[in-house]
Amino acid sequence: MGTGPRGETPAGAASPVYHGGNLAQARAAHPGAPTPWIDLSTGIDPVAWPVPALPPEAWTRLPEPADVAALEAVAATAFGLHDPADLAAVPGTQAAIQMLPRLLSGATVGILGFTYQEHAHVWRAAGRTVTVVERLEDLARFDVGLLVNPNNPDGRLVPPERLAALALDMGATGRRLVVDEAFVDILPDGASLAPRLPLAGAVVLRSFGKTWGLAGLRLGFVAADAAFAAAMRNAFGPWALSGPALAIGRAALADRLWLEAARARTAVDAARLDALLMRAGLTVIGGTPLFRLARSEDAARLAEGLARAGIHLRRFPHDPRLLRFGLPGDVAEWRRLAEALEDLARRDAGIAG
Repeated sequence: MGTGPRGETPAGAASPVYHGGNLAQARAAHPGAPTPWIDLSTGIDPVAWPVPALPPEAWTRLPEPADVAALEAVAATAFGLHDPADLAAVPGTQAAIQMLPRLLSGATVGILGFTYQEHAHVWRAAGRTVTVVERLEDLARFDVGLLVNPNNPDGRLVPPERLAALALDMGATGRRLVVDEAFVDILPDGASLAPRLPLAGAVVLRSFGKTWGLAGLRLGFVAADAAFAAAMRNAFGPWALSGPALAIGRAALADRLWLEAARARTAVDAARLDALLMRAGLTVIGGTPLFRLARSEDAARLAEGLARAGIHLRRFPHDPRLLRFGLPGDVAEWRRLAEALEDLARRDAGIAG
């Protein structure tokens, strides 16, 4: 999802999939860059939900099943589910993605691309045949169909009624539609498939770290029918979630006022970022309120120039014209990004002159 530094590898280590994050690698490649680095590569809200002081028992006691059930009840309400039994809390959406091939049968997997690369990676690693398709309707041909909604990195959004119809069609023949909603919480209500659950065939992944800005907590959720939710919960065994994750998750998910304020703030900031990128000559081609996807024939040079200024972006090796920008956080980060883009533009003008 839960999009971000999922599956991050140490600097210099081999990885079959490129992610955002991995700031250590950027630092190693540009040791002379000014600090602190600004990491715009992950799509995580830079303004995190304010974590209060936690009770000592959140750190010192093993979590009780009742604590997990309490979190799942709050999350079910936040996501619009009718029954908390249809939801399983997991230690991060990436952990759920890794678990899906163990719980879902079928030899063929269709993925609506291009999208978050870990999905294809984990299914191929599990020995399944993975095909990336361009049309939603094509997912119906596979044992497991999968899409990210809104999509990472271009923000493509499929209406939930279309997803519900596809899930019911696939469920009627024992197949599954997996919808990764890692970035849906930052959108206005009405974009999620979750309130329509349980639906035969539907599995919905929900992130926590992206919208609430607490990716290090490692908390996520899987919504489906009660039987599948129980299977997911049991697959992780007891004490899968930490006491702090349970306590923070309950409080943050219940804080509707903060979420509404975050939605309003990120919408304004996304528009501000669009204007900044367009002034710098990039074409904004999509995104969500937490990240923007831009295209430029000079993207590789631009990314290198920003890296020398201590600003880390998400690059796409398969298409070097594309760059994904997360939101800067405070006033200083916005100023540094604007100044770095202006400096690169001045250098270009000097070269052209």
